[in-house]
Amino acid sequence: MDERLEDLRSTKNPKARIKVLKGHFATSNSHLNTYIDMSTVKSRHNNAREAAKELAHEYMSNTFVNTIVCLDETEVIGTFMAEQLADSNRMSLSAGNNISVITPEFDAIGQMMFRDNKQRMIKDQQVLILAASVTTGKTINRAIECVLYYGGTVCGVASIFSAVNKIAGMEIKTIFTARDIPDYRAYEPAKCPMCEEGKRVEAIVNSYGYSKL
Repeated sequence: MDERLEDLRSTKNPKARIKVLKGHFATSNSHLNTYIDMSTVKSRHNNAREAAKELAHEYMSNTFVNTIVCLDETEVIGTFMAEQLADSNRMSLSAGNNISVITPEFDAIGQMMFRDNKQRMIKDQQVLILAASVTTGKTINRAIECVLYYGGTVCGVASIFSAVNKIAGMEIKTIFTARDIPDYRAYEPAKCPMCEEGKRVEAIVNSYGYSKL
């Protein structure tokens, strides 16, 4: 792991933590000056549980949830969120509900899809979309379109980090925002100032992590 990675802890809950790395990185949609590593909060159950508590709190009293659609390897967090929201000992609209936690597939041209056996968990259901990181919002928009296509209703969008405040008119509930990483920038590949300055892309990054070039 790159020694330049620095810890960034939530002011609400220090156990909900991510790591940041400055540089020049490329995603499928943009170029970034900061890579956000979420392997700890997505994979270690204690950190995932604490992050889930913070996100679930946003939906306890105001949102009924049937299904959580997990993007970017957030299934562990999504499962803990479902547990929090469905806890009958809590003042939650979803208390006692058997919440589904599912992940979409991607077809040959990159479109999101759900197999027949999972479509019943979307159709006529209140669906919460959970992502690790929202940079431009393009992936979230695709997820929203996918849920609507299969007959579901999107009742919320949550993420660990988001550089934008709203998607499709819905506020993104997130633990970390651009205010926590004030110099975070995302650029269109053709308009990237780092490329214009001749700075080479040092890694390809996506929801699975980063690969040095």
